[in-house]
Amino acid sequence: MMLELRTRFEVDDVVLSALHARAFGKEPGRITGWARQLERHALTWVGAFDGGELAGFIQVCWDGGVHAFLLDTAVDPGRQHQGIGAALVARAAEEARAAGCEWLHVDYEPHLEHFYLERCGFTPTAAGLLRLA
Repeated sequence: MMLELRTRFEVDDVVLSALHARAFGKEPGRITGWARQLERHALTWVGAFDGGELAGFIQVCWDGGVHAFLLDTAVDPGRQHQGIGAALVARAAEEARAAGCEWLHVDYEPHLEHFYLERCGFTPTAAGLLRLA
C-alpha cells in the first residue's frame, strides 16, 4: 500500500459520497455536495489515497478561533485496521495546530473509543448532545 495524504484536495462529490456510504454502512447512491460544503465550512480536509484511489477522508471544522472539530472520519471498510484512520487524524491535528487552534474536539460512538483514545491520543471528556431532528 502506497498511502498518500493530501490536504484540501479537489473533491469529487460522487467518489467521496460513495466512500462515506461504505464507511458508515449507508445506502449508496445519494450524492452529497461535499466540495461546496467543505469550501464553505471546513478549516481543512484530508484524503488518504492508495494508488490514486480515495481510501479515507477526514474534515476539520472550527470556530474561527482556538477550537477545531473532527467530522466525517471515514476509511473504506476493506482498508480499515491498517493505520489509515490514525494517519488522517494525525494530519488533521497538524493542520489545525498550524492554523492556530489549541483544542481539537471529536465525538465518537462507543465502539470507536479505543481508536480515538488509545490510537489517536484523545482524552475523554464529559459532553452533551441535543438531537435536533
